[in-house]
Amino acid sequence: MTGGARETHIGHGANVDAPAKLHEMPEAGVDRRSRLPAWVVSWLQILPLTAILLVMFALPTTLFLAVSFFDYDRTGIYPAFMLDNYREIFTSSSTLRVYGSTLKFTLIVWVITLFLGFNIAHFLIFHVLNGKIRIVLFLLCAVPFFTSAIIRTIAWIPFLGRTGAFNQALMGLHITTRPLDFLLFSDFSVVVAYVHLYTPLMIGPIANSLSKIDRSLIEAARDAGASRWQTMTNVVVPLSKTGIALGSILVMTQVMGDFFVVRQMSGGQSASIVSALSTEIQAMQHPPAAANAMILVVIVAIMVSCLMRVVDIRKELVK
Repeated sequence: MTGGARETHIGHGANVDAPAKLHEMPEAGVDRRSRLPAWVVSWLQILPLTAILLVMFALPTTLFLAVSFFDYDRTGIYPAFMLDNYREIFTSSSTLRVYGSTLKFTLIVWVITLFLGFNIAHFLIFHVLNGKIRIVLFLLCAVPFFTSAIIRTIAWIPFLGRTGAFNQALMGLHITTRPLDFLLFSDFSVVVAYVHLYTPLMIGPIANSLSKIDRSLIEAARDAGASRWQTMTNVVVPLSKTGIALGSILVMTQVMGDFFVVRQMSGGQSASIVSALSTEIQAMQHPPAAANAMILVVIVAIMVSCLMRVVDIRKELVK
């Protein structure tokens, strides 16, 4: 009886421990087989984005760079290494005026959109206390994106024209006795269209940065005797610099890369770098167009680098 009980006890213990061991062994085996080195996992994570950047950006940019040194005539382009395309750009007064016009529009639109975007975002974050109303107002800011930018641009033409609603309202109120010609097909109309199109791009990033500001910091500044202007310049603006930088990058790159707004709203009186590129491509002048494209990429890269020096966007975004 004693021996049988001992054998029964041993058999029972073996049956209890065996499932646990069998359960642990496959898991350990699976972990050993499926675990990859850390550097392999890192490369697998960045591989899709790297492939996209190589195919969609690096390869075309390299192609443009190579073609920018080629020779050309009316019948085609010929592989060569010559600097004539770049020399013509920097020695042509008309081309330099186009670059100056594009940079002028970029600077003016950036200043106006920054002023409007910051104030609108500040109002939505700090003055609209009801969360539902704030969401509705943010959605209203995003409504223009539901319509094509081309339609939104063309809509300004009948509004600002000589017989448009704005001129008619001014004459109806006896503010002016004749239509204002500068409202349409001028630099003014170009800036108005740009501001209308790209102010929402400035509102979003700035509002996101403002929403992360701890309200106790603002209250502490006020308790210390700081005025509203001092609180704004010493607390709010420095803490929202990430949103300002992101919004600035979005607006500047959009203006630098646009040609439709300038062509339509200026009536052909103003030009942009991209419109010059379009004209050269239509004339089968691909090497000069490639050279202009490379200079445009360099200018935009310099702008973005300057903004990145003001704020480390990558570091701020992970907070």
